[in-house]
Amino acid sequence: MTAPLSYTHGTSETVLLGDTIGANLDRAVAAWPDREALVDVPSGRRWTYAEFGVDVEKLAQALAASGVTKGDRVGIWAINCPEWVLVQYATARIGAIMVNINPAYRTHEVEYVLGQAGVTLLFASLSHKTSDYRAMVEQVRGSCPRLREVVYIGDPSWEALLTRGTGDAPYEELSCDDPINIQYTSGTTGFPKGATLSHHNILNNGYFVGELIAYSEQDRVCIPVPFYHCFGMVMGNLAATSHGACMVIPAPSFDPRATLEAVQQERCTSLYGVPTMFIAELNLPEFATYDLSSLRTGIMAGSPCPVEVMKRVVAEMHMEQVSICYGMTETSPVSLQTRMDDDLEHRTGTVGRVLPHLEVKIVDPVTGVTQPRGAAGELCTRGYSVMLGYWNEPEKTAEAVDAGRWMHTGDLAVMREDGYVEIVGRIKDMIIRGGENIYPREIEEFLYAHPKIRDVQVVGVPHETYGEEVLACVIPHDAADPLTLEELRGFCQGRLAHYKVPSRLQILDAFPMTVSGKVRKIELRERYGV
Repeated sequence: MTAPLSYTHGTSETVLLGDTIGANLDRAVAAWPDREALVDVPSGRRWTYAEFGVDVEKLAQALAASGVTKGDRVGIWAINCPEWVLVQYATARIGAIMVNINPAYRTHEVEYVLGQAGVTLLFASLSHKTSDYRAMVEQVRGSCPRLREVVYIGDPSWEALLTRGTGDAPYEELSCDDPINIQYTSGTTGFPKGATLSHHNILNNGYFVGELIAYSEQDRVCIPVPFYHCFGMVMGNLAATSHGACMVIPAPSFDPRATLEAVQQERCTSLYGVPTMFIAELNLPEFATYDLSSLRTGIMAGSPCPVEVMKRVVAEMHMEQVSICYGMTETSPVSLQTRMDDDLEHRTGTVGRVLPHLEVKIVDPVTGVTQPRGAAGELCTRGYSVMLGYWNEPEKTAEAVDAGRWMHTGDLAVMREDGYVEIVGRIKDMIIRGGENIYPREIEEFLYAHPKIRDVQVVGVPHETYGEEVLACVIPHDAADPLTLEELRGFCQGRLAHYKVPSRLQILDAFPMTVSGKVRKIELRERYGV
């Protein structure tokens, strides 16, 4: 008898949603008008579903009156705030495509994204920490000819935009298969690629993630993860609104104290984060003083959770039903998830099993043949969640999504007999630092411009807090005048997102090579990853 194959699909009596995001929100407003939809803890602002629906419509009308139509790209380069959420739902209502821009991006990166997506209207924060968004926008605006308007959140330009809405601007008819969102994922070829997602992709993914942790209108979801990722805007916002739950914003960016204070003050039932966030919360000196008894569930994703951390999250944070999710931006994002009653070993040793209405398989990376269960291979997924494609990059889309519509994740995985999946490595050399995906090629191409660098290879090496950190291995032009780490970091400052800036530097005479002339990155990781 042959061993069962590493293939499984998610059956469900719950049907897929055929709504657009706007129509789904309308149903939530009608069902739960008086329940809270959104709470911004820093500003104290609150919206019921009825109030949220009114403000989404106001912004949608204002965008329509400003000439934004179905298919136009509207960028958002902002920290977590209520306006971010309003933009998300208002653009969806009129069929505009919202382009998420990472708030950590610097001019080099934002200029590329604005141009590649053809953004015509941009929403931006004024500033956050060391970022002056207005100054950076002015710096790149001249090279983005399609960008005709910038609206700053917290600035008179926001109110000025809202006054344009007449309340009766007609919207074009929308399909749930229309593109609605572009999310840029770090590219292996030097620039990020724009994963293009539809209403159907992200609404259903948010809905089923919420279903698997039993969301209802009674839930209050604390979202300290960024909205510009699918984690925040899909697993957070769309999971909440499709169930009538409340979205709670604890802070503009992650702050462990603000997060626990928000859970306590707002009696949140669910909390999100990557493992490093939960570790930061658990390690607060005053952790034991917070009343977290309202929590029952939450989502942990981004990297594997250490067993001891999971034990404390369940026992001390009252998150008995916490769920692990695995996915990628290109799959809207979640394809595998643990269930509420899974044991500790499944929550820490695996990334769960397939979601309803999706398929996963594990194949030999060379032949593409499905592997028997227990054998390692490349994880592939297929179904409603697979992106429409990379924006204006059909060749790159074809590299990632095969003729059978299977998305190739690039991750090495093993499917157990019970259908649960373990991630055992990465085919490519992606670095995951604190939940942020980093592709070495992008950093390498950037660093080649440094006058002291003749050749460079970037690898991820282990780090106690972040999981991995970025190591740059450099062959200098002049061995007598090698690069210093301070010079390297100074060159990157303000031009690369902070999490991509190498934290370690190794000066070499040569790289270890294969017989075919390829750099052996695995050897660099092993040699210097101590």
